[in-house]
Amino acid sequence: MVEARSNGAYTVKIFHSASIGNETEILQQIQMGTIHMGVITGGPFDTFDPIVRVINYPFLFKDHAQADRILDGPLGDKILKSLENSGFKGLCFSENGFRNLTNNKREVTGPDQVKGLKIRVMSSALHKAIWQALGANPTPMPWPIYTELEQGVIDGQENPLWVMEVYKFYEIQKYMTLTRHVYSPHINVASLNWFRGLPASDQALITAAAKDAAKFQRKDNREKNAGRLALLREKGMQVTSDPDVDAFRERVAGLKDLSLYRDPRVQDLLVRILEAVK
Repeated sequence: MVEARSNGAYTVKIFHSASIGNETEILQQIQMGTIHMGVITGGPFDTFDPIVRVINYPFLFKDHAQADRILDGPLGDKILKSLENSGFKGLCFSENGFRNLTNNKREVTGPDQVKGLKIRVMSSALHKAIWQALGANPTPMPWPIYTELEQGVIDGQENPLWVMEVYKFYEIQKYMTLTRHVYSPHINVASLNWFRGLPASDQALITAAAKDAAKFQRKDNREKNAGRLALLREKGMQVTSDPDVDAFRERVAGLKDLSLYRDPRVQDLLVRILEAVK
């Protein structure tokens, strides 16, 4: 899209599947300007700017429409703008998806069955705190994790449906629970120094292309979810589609009072978003 709209003035080279590092390492490269742009899961940003923890707050959004309304509006813009303090130009939000739990030990219908499970989490203080509150043993671990799941180094993991399909977790994980515990956006960012060095017209072109691509990606991802779920069931995963979400939510209700959210900017934005999604 950028190549076409710029009449070839820009060439976009894609690096995928952790070919240049894990997400934290890629963010560091974007900060330095050795990588110009990236589409990165929201979780790893919280080590660079704690305000991102707000959008990863558990059970924050009830559905996609609510997530879009907040992230595409003024409250989402505050997060994108804040990233400039860490050397990123926040362009827009695309989608990873609602995260769900899988494990190879037992069916999980509520938080009591989570206790003691060794769950792989992203390198994120918040995601670690969520699973500690639920009684699990959260284990930060870089991607990929297929071998660790297969060998029993970890009992389970949590990710959107597309991850379960693409990485064939149905081969090594028996149980999946549709917890939808965190809505996980991707944040489309550019290196701030690189972006500021571009002509204003090119900045506008790249920003518009990123937003158009994000809208397409969200729509495409959501349209495929029903088929993904059917495939996972067909492949033998035991899916719990109606867990006790209220019980899960009650166990993590105290997270808003943790030190993770004590930064006044973070606390203020969390309160405003919690009010907006009532």
